[in-house]
Parts: sequence; structure tokens; C-alpha cells
Amino acid sequence: MIAAASPELDAAFVIEMFFNVIAGLGVFLLGMKYMSEGLQTIAGNRLRSMIGAATSNRFMGMGVGAGVTCLVQSSSVTTVMVVGFVTAGFMTLTQAIGVIMGANIGTTITGWILALKIGKYGLPIMGVAALVFRFANKDRLKFLAMAIMGMGMVFFGLELMKDGFKPIRGMEDFEAWFSTFQADSYPGVLKCAAVGCVLTMIVQSSSATLGITIGLATTGVIPFQTAAALVLGENIGTTITAYLASIGTTTNAKRAAYAHVIFNVIGVLWITALFRPYIHLVQQVIGIDPTASVKAVEDGKEVLNFPHVTAAIAAVHTGFNVANTLLFIPFTNVLAALLTRFVPDRKFKETPHLTMLDANLADTPVIGIEQSRKEVNRMADTLDKMLPRLRGVVAEGVTDEKNVQKIFHKEEVLDIMQKEVTVFVTELLAGSLTHDLADEGRRIVRIADEYESAGDYVQNVLKLYLRLDQADLEFSRTDRDSILELHDEVAGYVDLVSTACRQNRPEVVTKAHSMGDGISHLARRLRNQHLAEVAENRPAPLVTVIYTDMLNAYRRVKDHAMNVAEALAGEK
Repeated sequence: MIAAASPELDAAFVIEMFFNVIAGLGVFLLGMKYMSEGLQTIAGNRLRSMIGAATSNRFMGMGVGAGVTCLVQSSSVTTVMVVGFVTAGFMTLTQAIGVIMGANIGTTITGWILALKIGKYGLPIMGVAALVFRFANKDRLKFLAMAIMGMGMVFFGLELMKDGFKPIRGMEDFEAWFSTFQADSYPGVLKCAAVGCVLTMIVQSSSATLGITIGLATTGVIPFQTAAALVLGENIGTTITAYLASIGTTTNAKRAAYAHVIFNVIGVLWITALFRPYIHLVQQVIGIDPTASVKAVEDGKEVLNFPHVTAAIAAVHTGFNVANTLLFIPFTNVLAALLTRFVPDRKFKETPHLTMLDANLADTPVIGIEQSRKEVNRMADTLDKMLPRLRGVVAEGVTDEKNVQKIFHKEEVLDIMQKEVTVFVTELLAGSLTHDLADEGRRIVRIADEYESAGDYVQNVLKLYLRLDQADLEFSRTDRDSILELHDEVAGYVDLVSTACRQNRPEVVTKAHSMGDGISHLARRLRNQHLAEVAENRPAPLVTVIYTDMLNAYRRVKDHAMNVAEALAGEK
């Protein structure tokens, strides 16, 4: 036995075990990343349609959460995205709770992937897929190879972890320590669940702790019941990621993160109270005895392996999350109401931001691009709100101080949003993206810049009018009506382009060109008309300067809106 060997030999075995486990865990996590990125890219449009389907229908939201999590291979990523969507105002609290419940079901797919009996083929799968990934020219084939390569790395990493845990079976000190974690009583179940929770909080990946748990169980280091309790605790530990993502966000985003914690904690409490009958039920349903072992010879020694335990652990994980979701789904609105009551709104108005989600969504470029596109739509909404307020200033004068301050504030908001979108998308573009997704990211950056520039010229019109007022001058009725006529044409034009941007209709560019030419012609006609009347009316020179500058500013707003339409259509 290893325990009877010299201390130096024990130390050597411990070091070897440590290196194998660390190497296996690293390969496992990298494989999960590659598999996630490959699947996301292949299912890009489908993933977007899933996100858009998250309506107030709780069952639809649950399906969206499960589907998205299956594709991104991480419930933590899905819940962080949900917190981000709630922060940005794209998703209500009720929608978020439904998606979070579905995410808990979707994350169980990892266990079933690991239950496939192809562990020994992980290395050749990884090698063949890596060659295809390296030499493939088509994006779809390249990212399909990446997903398969990631799956091979997952299995190879799991095999490395299993090999790392095997020496433990011969070390009496380790066996004695692990024997203290036995799920043979209710306190023991809670202790094992707590270990799973803490471990998942540390590595912030339930998939990683699931892999470690399966590695320990298949080599016989821990029994099936202990592994099952560890997996249940991992469901609580995975909530830490969404909670951390909610720090410093809006109240609604905090509620969504708290909903995830409450949902998983209450679920683990009731399932651990029924642990023994639940485990027995799972074994009866799947028809597999996880305690059944087979003998194998390794390094000249006869050892026991437990080949069925992985499928049993996956069944425990899936069964719990499905049952917990079915139990909670009727009370989605009740949970949302309770969270609204116990986590009250702040006294000041909250402004949703995007930057806090940068790091969290860097590994989900498809969804990151989708969220940045929605941020651009918010920029369009902001510009649309500036124009009516500007019309009020021109029509009624600067006596309405509220409109003046609102326009300046919204222009600052556009500046901030443009910077956030640019930084965010630039980080995404630095990763592995298909050509189509990269092109869309560049279009988003361009559109954000155009909206920010259009907002600058709206503000310039306001500054020109304030300059006129400060000089104690005013436009003639004819000039004022002319400015309002041009304003209405430009506002209608911006609304046309912004609506097309929200609906992603690139064909608007044809109409945008014809309408844009009409606005340019109108601006030239109004300028010539004003200059023709200068000799007769003799306005102050500053009035003429401000009037023509206003016409030019409105034309620039139109030009930037036209650039948005051209960007939608993919024109340079």
C-alpha cells in the first residue's frame, strides 16, 4: 500500500496527484470555454431569437433560459447576462426569474455530456478537431471544429483528473479525511452540500466542480451519495457569480440576482430534507446502480471503478433542477412581488449602464453583440427624445429651462453610451468571431458614433439659439417658421432611420437617400430665401450667421442619420 511507503514517496505521489488534477482541471475548463464559444457562434442567429423570445410568459422564459444555457454551457454566464439585461432595462424582473429557472435546467446538460462513455477517446477527438480547426477555411466548419475540440478537451481533462485522484485510494490519511464527508445522515448531507457550495464559490464554475466530483466518484474516492450531496450544494455556490455581477447595478438587477439565490437555496433545503427517498427514486427511474463496480488492473494492482456513477450524478442534478423549477414556476409573480417589496426602489432615478457587464460577457460574443445592438437602439431613443424638446425651445423660446437642461443632459448620456459601446464591442472584436459577427460589431461601433455625432449637432442648434437669446436678438416670424419646417423634416427623417435600426431593416437606405436629398434641397432653399430678404429686412448680422449655422447643423443631423442607414445596409 502507498501509505506504508516512505514519506518521500508519499510526497512524490501527492505532488504527482496535484499536478494531474490541476492539469486536468485546466484542460477541462479550457475545453468548456472552446465548446461554449464554438456552439455560440454556430447557433448565433438561433441564440438571438431565443433571447428575443423571453416574454412575460414564464414558461417561455424558462425555455429560453434552458436553451441559452445549453448553448453557452454555463448557468453562471446565463444568469450574469440576465442581470445585465435587467440592468440595461431590456428585461423585466418577472422575465428574468423565468429565464434563471430555465438556466438551472440547462446547466445539467454538462453532466449528461460527461456521462457519454467516450472518455478514453477525448485526446484523439481533441487532436483531429484541432487539425480541422487549424486548416478550415469556412467559418462554420472552423467553429464546429472548435466546439468538438472543446468537447475532446473536456473528456481528456476529466480523464487527467481521474488519474490524479487514483493515488488517493491507497493513502490512508486521505481516505480517513474523505470519510468524514459521508452523506449517511441529514447533518452529513448538509455538510457535503456546504463543501460543494464553497468549492463552487471559489472556482466560480459549477461545471468545474461537477467534473471534480465525478472524478472523485468514478475512482471510488467518495461514494455516490456523497457525490450527489456535493452536486446539490454546487447549485447554491453557482449563484455567487450573478450576485457579484449585480453589485453596483440597478435595484431590479439586484432583485434578479437575489431571486437566483433564493430559488437555489430553498430548493437545496427541501431536496436535502428528502435526500434518501430522492436518491432512491432517481436510481429506480434511471435503472442504474451507481454503486456497481468493475475490477480493473492498473499498475499491476487490482482496483475498483464505478462506471455508472456519472450518469447517476447527472440524473440527480437534472431531476433536482427540473423538480425545483416545476415547484417554483407557479410562484414567479409572487417571488417578484416579494423581492420588489423587500428590496425597495431607490429614492433617486437610476440610469442603466453597460460597462459593468464588459468582463462578464467577453466569453459570450453573440450575446454581447446583441446587447450592444440594443444599447445602440437606446441611443436612437435618446436622440428621438432630444428633438421634440429642441422644437419646444425654438417655438416657445428659452423660457422653458427644463427643456434646455434635458437636452444638455441627454447629449452627455449619448457621449457616455457611445464610449461604452465602443469599448465593449472593441473587446469583443479582439476575440474569436465569425466574419459576419465581426462585421456586425464594426457596424454597431459606426452607428453608435453616428448617433453621438447627431446628438452633438442637436446640442449645437440649442447653443446657437441660446447665443441669439443672450444677444437679446430674435428671429423674424418667417425665419422661425422656416427653422421649424426644417426641424420637422429632420425629426421625421431621424425617426424613419431609427425605426429601421430597431427593426434591423437595411432596405431603408433607398428611402433614406431620396428623403435626405429632399432635406438638403429644403435647407438650401431656406438659406437662399433668407439671404434674399436680408436687403429688405436688414436683420442684425449675428441673426444671419446664427440662422445659416442652424440650417447647417440640421443638415449635419440628417447626414449622420443617413450614415446610420448606410451602416445598416453595409455600405461604406
